[in-house]
Formats: sequence, structure tokens, C-alpha cells
Amino acid sequence: MGGAAQFLIFIMIIIIIKESFAKAANLEVTPKTLHKSGDKIKLSLTGIAQPSEFDWLGWYNPPDSDHNFFLGYKPLLTCERFQETGTCELDIPLVNMRAPYQFRAFRGKAVNVTDDTPVDEDGDPLPIPEELLAVSANVHFQNYNEPTQIHLALTSDSKEMRVMFVTRDFTTSFAKYGRTRYSMQAISETQMETYSQTDMCHAPANSSDGWRNPGVIHDAVMKNLVPGKRYYYQVGSDAEGWSDTYSFRMAKEDADETYALLFGDMGTTAPYKTYKLLQPESETTIRLMESDIRELQHKAVYISHIGDISYARGYAWLWDEFFHRIQPVASQAAYHVCIGNHEYDWPQQPWRPDWATKLYGTDGGGECGVPYSVRFNMPGNSTVPNSSTRISTRNMFYAHAVGVVHFLYICTETNFLPGSEQLAFIESNLKSVDRTKTPFVVVLGHRPMYTTSRDLKMGQLRALMIEHIEPLLVRYNVNLVLWGHVHKYERTCAIQNYTCADPEDSTKLPVHVIIGMGGQDYQVPWEPRPEHPDKLVFPQKEWSLFRSSEFGYVRLHATRSVLTLNYVGNHDGQIHDVLKISLVEEEEDDDGQFQGWFWALLGLAAVVGSVVALGSVVYVQTSGSLQRYRHLSEGTALKSPYVQSMI
Repeated sequence: MGGAAQFLIFIMIIIIIKESFAKAANLEVTPKTLHKSGDKIKLSLTGIAQPSEFDWLGWYNPPDSDHNFFLGYKPLLTCERFQETGTCELDIPLVNMRAPYQFRAFRGKAVNVTDDTPVDEDGDPLPIPEELLAVSANVHFQNYNEPTQIHLALTSDSKEMRVMFVTRDFTTSFAKYGRTRYSMQAISETQMETYSQTDMCHAPANSSDGWRNPGVIHDAVMKNLVPGKRYYYQVGSDAEGWSDTYSFRMAKEDADETYALLFGDMGTTAPYKTYKLLQPESETTIRLMESDIRELQHKAVYISHIGDISYARGYAWLWDEFFHRIQPVASQAAYHVCIGNHEYDWPQQPWRPDWATKLYGTDGGGECGVPYSVRFNMPGNSTVPNSSTRISTRNMFYAHAVGVVHFLYICTETNFLPGSEQLAFIESNLKSVDRTKTPFVVVLGHRPMYTTSRDLKMGQLRALMIEHIEPLLVRYNVNLVLWGHVHKYERTCAIQNYTCADPEDSTKLPVHVIIGMGGQDYQVPWEPRPEHPDKLVFPQKEWSLFRSSEFGYVRLHATRSVLTLNYVGNHDGQIHDVLKISLVEEEEDDDGQFQGWFWALLGLAAVVGSVVALGSVVYVQTSGSLQRYRHLSEGTALKSPYVQSMI
């Protein structure tokens, strides 16, 4: 072969190599070091030849994770013009999970779904890392001991506030606090605790795909606080760095009012898909509550999340995502919780009666209440032994006063039958309430005693709750009972054993309200069955006065005479339903108009109107005016046709 031919071959090889490099996929991330949790990176993926519908991007933490053990993934076809250009540009916020992140681009493949195929909660096959296309550089945080996941809680002492947060290491840390941001002279050292993979009771919580190190949970109590005053605080240390400055307001001593934001079943979201469904509506719930707290800056605000907290269900990093997202509200107001089925339930848990075999299943994802128990510390901190792990389940049932309201949290996932510690606690606590100090009593739990949305699976549980818990609610004149679990809003009449109270006795029985619409989007259908279009799947019963599928939360405001509950919808931020419970008797004036509500339970739909019986009079609110009508049927719970049309 002549020299010219050899030279030509050499040039062709160079061209082929250059074209090969030009077409090679490239995955760039900037910056490669982030200052604090929640900061964003810019991700740029280029050079994907022949883009495919099976191409996907994976999130990995720590960076040595197996290809199959991602935190989350994003189908690349969801990137703008990916199919035409083979490129993807993303701005991605990252939560400090105390280890570096890495991103990987893969080409997957089509899958025939069988019983053995790994699928997500929607039943769609999880992506397959068939061919690795590109890998990013590792993304670090400046400080893996950055105090993150900051959240407050009340203690049993009205002059204290608890603060909890997370670091990577067991490093001596503190909360420093004071009346101004420039004089945080008081200091409290944290207690530290963590849990391990072996503390989880089953997969996925203790498996390689679900487990991630939770870091070290710090717990400090800020003491000798002056009621009614605002305090500023930071957490961390001189050695490892301090958090931003946050603030909260203490409730006044002998306060004449209470402000609270309450919801259930909120969950969290993330910038990716993962093994379990996420709850994007939770972002709006948090944003609206953050706005409420700003507007109430001169008041102490209390937050209550009644079960199904993060929906991690064994995938540990979703707890990190959850606490990162609630920090804007939980760092400013006491954030209180009770346990739900998705934190606790597993077949080996100690209380599993025969009638509950199908009820108490595998909803906890093998966590068995451990992350919930260590990451929160509620007043009283009642515990139940855990048959599968060394860590007993905490924060099961407890009570405390907030202003003029006594809140009692119960656990629907463990024993509440006669002879149980919990039932004895419920009665003892309700019996001890001083109604001159806290005229209103609110009971909170996860699975509802009354609902029109679930009948078969929870029937026996509800029957036993009505048999054993409801008599105590009536005997001790509980005003309001709040539940989650059903991902909707529903308000009953004042009720006992499925029977509405006569109007003159309406304040002798509690009203039950389901507030499980915080974010989880699985909904029990109310639409007509195809073969019976005239009947709802779960028809509204006579004792159900209002129900709605709108996501949201409730605002509670109580004075010494009136408790008001407003249902706020996420999509418009407006009030969709109002419940008022009044303890003040007022008479009609000379014009026959009520100056106040006579022992009344008032349910008003803010948009169009709702009907409620007051003695022998029915009131309808429309366009802000009250019109009076004669009672149509004594003792019957009434529903406005306008409200029915809304749902």
C-alpha cells in the first residue's frame, strides 16, 4: 500500500474518531458545590444520538449507588425538544442528604409487564438501566453537617419550645435564642439520636433500594420563654456552622384565643418520579399556610398534621424531602402530628386482632413507626412496644392545651379497646380538662369514625370506635373531632351513633370533620357506577352535611365563646365551608333576628350556601346575607341543593 493510501486511511480514522467524540453524550452539572439545602444546579445533557422514548435520567445519592437503586428518575422525553435535539436542560433543586449526588443518563428498553416486573405505584414499569449513556460529576454540599429539616414543637411546659434538626455526624450542637435577632444569648444543647437499617422491620425500608442513612436527629428545648413574645433562634454550632435565623411567637398565658392550621395525609413532592407516588398538591398546601402565618405574625400559630405524614413508605429519602418542604412553616410554628397507617402498619406489629387482618396491612413499607418516632417528639410522648425493632413506637397518644382549646391526639392503629392503656388515657385526659381554661375540646386521630367514602374495609374498626370511644366523646362534651385517612373533606352534623342531634341539643354532641385533603391524590370515587348512573359509588348520607374533593386544609380560630373552622381550597385559596360552634346563648332582638348563635352549629358554604338547623329555624347564607326559613322537618339534617351541586 502506497504512502498516499496510508495517509488517506489515517485521515479517515481521525474523522471517524472525531465524529464519535462529537456524538458522545455529555452530562454537565453546575455548580458542583452547593451552599445550602434547596439550592439549584443547572443540568445540561447533550449528544444523545437517536433519542428514544426509553431514555431516562436518574438521581443517585450516595454516588456509588447501584444503577438500579436510584432516588428518582425523569423520562427524557419530558424535556423540551429532546426527541428532535437529543438535549435536555434542567434546573434542579437538591436537598442536602449528607452525601454527594450524581446524575446518570440511560437508554432503557421496552418491557412486557409480568407479575415479576418492578413497577411504580401507578403500575408502570420502573426504568431499566440497559445502556449507560453519560454520567455527571458529583455534586457536593459545602457542609454536610449543615443543620437541616428544622421544625418546632410544644412541650408540656407552656414556657418552652422544642426544636429538632438533622446533621450528618454526631456533632455537639445547640439552639441559641433571644428576644431579638441580635441578642440570642440563651443557649440549649441538643440531645442526639439516630436509627439504623437494622431498626427497620422489613423491605423496602431495610433493603438497598429503600434505605438511606437518615443522619443524626438533634433535639433541643428552648426554656424560660415569656408567653406572648416573639423569639429568634438559630441551631448548629461554631464548629460546624449555624442555620439561618428563624423566629416564632409564644402563646399568651391564659390566652383568650387559639389559631391553628390543620390537615391530614399531606405527603411531599420532589423534582423526579420514584417508586411511590408523590403528592405535588402538598406544595400548594404549604405555600398557603406559609401565607397565613405571615398574616398572623402577631399571633401564635399551631399546626396539626393528623397522620400519613411523608408517605415515604420505606423509601427513606422521602423523609428528607418532606422535612425540607415543611421547614418554611415548621420553623415558625409548632408542628404537631399523630401516627397514620403509612407510618406504622406492618403485619408483625403487636396489635393485630383477627377482625383487622386486612385493615392493618403493609402500608408502612417496613418502617414500623421508627422514622416517625425518632424524627418527632410530642408532649407526653406515649410509647407502644414494637415487636420488630428495638425502638418503641412513640408519639402514639397525647394531649395538651393551646390557648382556649384542649387538643387530644389518639392512635387508630393500635389498641383502643376496653382494658387498653390508650382507652384509659382518653377517659382520664378528657375527665381532667378544666373547661374554664380551655372551653373547647378537639380530638384528633387518623382513621375516621364517620365517613361516607369507605364502608367495607373499615366497617368493623368504625363500629368498635363508636362502641368504645364515642361514649367518652359524648360524656365529656367534646366539641369537635378531626380525622384524616380519607383524602377528602367531609363534615357531619352533631352526631352520635349515626344519628344527628335535635337542634336544641346540637352542642351536646361532637361534630366530626374529615380533613385528609392535604396532598395525597388517591381519591375514593363518588362518580355514578356505569350500570347505575343514578347512584353514587359512595352516596352522601343524611348525617353528612358537606363534602368536597378539593385539596386544602382548615383554619381554626377559637375564642372563649366561639370556635370557627374554615376549609380552605388549594386551587383558589378561598373558603369552601365554614363550621361555627358557639357556647354563648343569645336571644332574638325585636326584629326577630338573632344577634348571636343560640348554642348553634353553623355550617356555611362560602361560595354558594349551606343549610343548618337552628332550633325551629333554618338559615341559608347566600351572597353574604342571611335569610330565615321555617324548619321543614324537625330534627332532620338538611343539605342545601346548592352545596350538593358543588360536590
